[in-house]
Amino acid sequence: MKNNILLFLKGAAIGAANVIPGVSGGTIAFITGIYEKLINSLKSFDLTAVKLLLSFKIKDFAAHINLPFLVVLFLGVGISLVTLGKLADYLFERYDVLVWSFFFGLIAISVYQVSREVKQWSAANILLFIIGAAIAVALAYIKPASENSSFFYLFICGIVAMASMILPGLSGSFVLILMGNYQLIMLKAAPSLEFGILIPVVIGAVVGFLILSRGISYLLKNFHDQTISVLAGFILGSLMIIWPWKQEVFLTDPATGAEILKKGEKIVQGYEWFFPEVNGEFFIAISLMVLGVLIVLGIELMAGKLQKEQ
Repeated sequence: MKNNILLFLKGAAIGAANVIPGVSGGTIAFITGIYEKLINSLKSFDLTAVKLLLSFKIKDFAAHINLPFLVVLFLGVGISLVTLGKLADYLFERYDVLVWSFFFGLIAISVYQVSREVKQWSAANILLFIIGAAIAVALAYIKPASENSSFFYLFICGIVAMASMILPGLSGSFVLILMGNYQLIMLKAAPSLEFGILIPVVIGAVVGFLILSRGISYLLKNFHDQTISVLAGFILGSLMIIWPWKQEVFLTDPATGAEILKKGEKIVQGYEWFFPEVNGEFFIAISLMVLGVLIVLGIELMAGKLQKEQ
């Protein structure tokens, strides 16, 4: 029961991360120690699993795909997505700098945690680390598209959302912002269970995990250090997106300079970063960064104790 509760909470943390633009659910899976187990479980959805299911060999099917692990984990993810969407929207509207600060600390320490998985830091691995960081930074400069509720586009968004859970450092929510559908999916459809929007997203997510889980599993098995180096770089580069002190830049009409509205909402096309003034809010923000670091270290300590008990 203790392990299941902890696994549920890890799932809830992954779900919460997927709501926050700039934070990767895959990073949370990595720093909570379940990343490779998750990838291998997702990869096990294969022809053998289908045959076992169609033959009604439920116990064998459950064992083959590690079903108890996935059920508890994704229960936490699902409940978190539904309940935290509106809360995240509320907190970002009123305390955006403080929320970003907490996640900045959370992700900053995870760069170190993930980097420790690399057994040997060769020149090639260092180069891959730099390339991963550069790609993540480049994402911050891409201009967002407009909102699109077509079935095929939502299907692609589902693949992207699943990619964020599988690839540490890749924020599905931030990529959804770039695709123009973050508010539609994460802040409106998910909390309100609008199935017309969610069904194509879920179908895309299923296709995404069938493809990506196999690819990542293969890379981790055959090119472990190189893969982790790239992923650690991704996480480091994503810190630029998460930097708390930034000003949203809204899409404007080139002719008039007026802000363009989409269904009454301004459209974010990027950010301008700056260094903060040293005031009361600054010290609170730094404290929340430290809290994020301590939570990650606490999770690692708790996981280590559970492994010893087993």
